[in-house]
Amino acid sequence: MTDEPKLAYFSDIIEYNAKTLGDKSYIIFDEEKVSFAEYYQWTCRAANGLAAQGATTGDGVAILMGNCPEYLYLFYGLGQGGYYSVPVNVALKGDGLQFILSHSDVKYLVVDDTLYPKVAELAKPLGAIRKIFVRRTLDHAVPAGTIDLDEMLNAPPDKPDHQIEEGAISYLMYTSGTTGFPKGVVNRNRPGMAELFRMWVTMMINKEEDILYTALPLFHANALILTAGWAMAGDISFGLDVKFSASKFWDRIRHYNATSFNAIGAMIPILMKQPEQSNDGDNPVKVVQSAACPANLWEAFEKRFNVKIWEGYGAVDGGGVMISNSGDAPVGSVGKPAPHMVWKLVDDNGNEVPQGEPGELISQVLDKKTGSVEYYKNPEATSDKIRGEWLHSGDLFYADKDGNLFFADRKSDSMRRRGENISSWEVENGVEKHPDVAICAAFGVPSELGEDEVMIWVKPVEGCDLDLRELMRFCADKLAGFMVPRFVDVVDEIPRTGTLRVQKAAMKKQGVTDRTWDREKEMPDFKP
Repeated sequence: MTDEPKLAYFSDIIEYNAKTLGDKSYIIFDEEKVSFAEYYQWTCRAANGLAAQGATTGDGVAILMGNCPEYLYLFYGLGQGGYYSVPVNVALKGDGLQFILSHSDVKYLVVDDTLYPKVAELAKPLGAIRKIFVRRTLDHAVPAGTIDLDEMLNAPPDKPDHQIEEGAISYLMYTSGTTGFPKGVVNRNRPGMAELFRMWVTMMINKEEDILYTALPLFHANALILTAGWAMAGDISFGLDVKFSASKFWDRIRHYNATSFNAIGAMIPILMKQPEQSNDGDNPVKVVQSAACPANLWEAFEKRFNVKIWEGYGAVDGGGVMISNSGDAPVGSVGKPAPHMVWKLVDDNGNEVPQGEPGELISQVLDKKTGSVEYYKNPEATSDKIRGEWLHSGDLFYADKDGNLFFADRKSDSMRRRGENISSWEVENGVEKHPDVAICAAFGVPSELGEDEVMIWVKPVEGCDLDLRELMRFCADKLAGFMVPRFVDVVDEIPRTGTLRVQKAAMKKQGVTDRTWDREKEMPDFKP
């Protein structure tokens, strides 16, 4: 990389790789392959095509599509024409969808034909949207009043006549709302950041051997940035699937000959709950880039599937804070923050917590341009995120004597019962150790005594008749007494986002119902 020209922006990397890597495959979408050279041309077509439709510098485009190469043509291509992108969660509908399409000020929307009915039923006018482009996945014409996406992408593949403007918005990434509508995290053009990203990525992959894989949705930064972006920055191919399938996961890995994938949320527990196969360890994966791997499953997962887990921490609104454990920290740890990072763990009053006690991770903002966080049209949320010179992560960790950090919980998911702080993460991990439990979600509900009572939703392993009394006795052996759940709902499914994050807001809102199992009524003499 020492002979490379200066690559200030990500679009410079795309153009450079088109020239240097040419016919090497970048995207592998089942049997379809898109080379680095072809990809650059498609990104140019996207920017030129939007300009031909009347777009001007600074206009925004919302993308409401499933996983496909066209998604990436748009997201990484439109910036070449001076437009910003807004990835939209495909599960949204109604008020939630209307909010993002209006709040983001986009003038254009690209949507799959199968998702268009969600848009059609929204109240009009639809924010500032002028034109809607539809990607056809079915064999019929696009809806009246819309434009076939192929018309946009049928533009010349020449480099757009636009000079990227420093500081202009490149994309908005909306966070998952927990207590209200989502917040749009602003990402701006920063010269030099692409080179830094490229240098960092190339230290973690081998461009001669590695192939990445994702089945996570492209509306989420993990697939969009940490897989598609990594592959481009690291000069390597990646396999893309439409959706995650636990039963077919390792077959898809073998199909793409993938050497690495990102595992987030419940992926590792879900894969571990699959029936064991004789060829589980016969796969090409070397490293799993994990986020939130349960410590009790870490080594078992490595052994069963013959892989190494590298744990990491980061967030869309994390101000660039990245922490990683590349096998140089204890199992269960996300590792140590980088040496240049100034950080501490604090309680609700801003006081540092003792070693081993959970506290919110806050870090000093050393660079106001690259290390800060900005929420679109939401100065109050921005001010709450950055207080003085400190960025508040909203996540709880504890540290060991060597300074290794261990994730404890999201601050919004933690509970407090009888004077004790409880990690929903810890409760879930304890319950999921039971052989008859497939998945668990833990959250707090109001107690008659104030503070919280611990409630869980559990999905049993298929074919198992879960004995809740026996489960409580099991929990009492695995968890501190104050963590043992009081309320239980046995469910067929636990609602998740497309990125497998449990949707706890709706669960908390439902709370205790007539069908909820109450340990204090069913086991009055049980003392955990």
